[in-house]
Amino acid sequence: MFAEMRTGSNFLEANLNLLPGVMCHGEVFNPHFIGKKDNFSLFDIDMAARDADPHAMLAALRAQTDGLAGFRLFHDHDARVIAAVLADPACAKIILTRNPVESYVSLKIAQDTGQWRLTNASKLKTARVPFNAPEFEAHLTGLQEFQILLMNSLQCSGQTAFYIDYEDLQDLGVLNGLAAWLGVAGRLDAVDPKLKKQNPEEITDKVLNPAEMEAALARLDRFNLARTPNFEPRRTAAIPSFVAAADAGLLFMPVKGAPDAELRAWLGRIGKGGVVTDFVQKTLRQWKRANPAHRSFAVLRHPLPRAWAGYLQVLAGGDDLNLRRLLVKAYQLPLPPADAPPEALREGFLAFLRWLKIYLGGQTGQKIDPALASQTAVLQGFAQFQGPDLLIREERLTEGLAFLAAELGLVAPPGPTLAADARLLAICDAELEDAARDAYQRDYVGYGFGRWRA
Repeated sequence: MFAEMRTGSNFLEANLNLLPGVMCHGEVFNPHFIGKKDNFSLFDIDMAARDADPHAMLAALRAQTDGLAGFRLFHDHDARVIAAVLADPACAKIILTRNPVESYVSLKIAQDTGQWRLTNASKLKTARVPFNAPEFEAHLTGLQEFQILLMNSLQCSGQTAFYIDYEDLQDLGVLNGLAAWLGVAGRLDAVDPKLKKQNPEEITDKVLNPAEMEAALARLDRFNLARTPNFEPRRTAAIPSFVAAADAGLLFMPVKGAPDAELRAWLGRIGKGGVVTDFVQKTLRQWKRANPAHRSFAVLRHPLPRAWAGYLQVLAGGDDLNLRRLLVKAYQLPLPPADAPPEALREGFLAFLRWLKIYLGGQTGQKIDPALASQTAVLQGFAQFQGPDLLIREERLTEGLAFLAAELGLVAPPGPTLAADARLLAICDAELEDAARDAYQRDYVGYGFGRWRA
């Protein structure tokens, strides 16, 4: 059972244990106990043995022969177990959720009163608690991230789960539907009567500052309206493209379409051993171990001149980016020769930028070339292995390289001089700037790019 604190998992566990042939053993992988508070062993496995080899505990659970054995898993329980359970299609998954505001306030009340379970209503402890907006937002983020992990893992492995909400726990039909889904013959005649709901009052009656709570919740983007839709495919780490100074502990992670050859030459000058290329994960790790004080960097280029560089490659029609014929034939883009007059270059570039928007949005069916992909996607691909220590803006390249060299106690050779393409300078206007922003909105927003000719 995937759940969280104050979602009703104790109550659901109690009802599952009323079904013949079902035994839920509690929070078996809680970092502080096994199963329930003050219990420190199960199946003759103590906490030290469990933590050393959680798979042995999973095996012991599977070995139970008197029916279905299960347990509760929260986001902060053993990550090895979460991964193992999600990967196992033979393990049934129940996902229990609750309104995050209710679970947050209930958690605050339980922390304040020390009462985590209620079996005798005469011993009810009540409290009104302060609503802390930043704390709640952190609570909400944690819940959402865990739910996304669960959903994505199940989707990618072709599995499904039984979803049940806190509000459904008193519904006998839902609980018996869960029993049918689990494949057990028994059914419940009534819900477990022992556990009592602790705080049935309205949410505004449970907090000391309801007006502040309402204001904080109002500013949350409940429907994720501020999210920029992203249909650009994920990229790999592109490790074979990385370049290192052989004896200087500097690693360059090229972003296609940004400065490359100039940085390779600079790396070759900073040390005496030239550069190291053609990395794979194994050799890159070996290089890192051999250079324990290493630094890595990537260079960001403004999206407009970067798109211009990609446009010129398309006009050249090289083997690496043979899109010209497709763009002219299928999309009727007015692509001129590379040596065409400025007016023709501008017309073609504007059409190209507008095509880039649908291309990066996954609407064309073509594979996204790394020279045209957003720099955001490229850097996220790097992060699958290791993100760069430093991102240097192209316009601050000299200062950035000097800083990197100083980090390693090296004297930096003069940085490369990069001049803007005179043809782009001649044709750049507000319409091109706007089209570039539309195409590369993720980069503009994510990295704070303004207008190139501002």
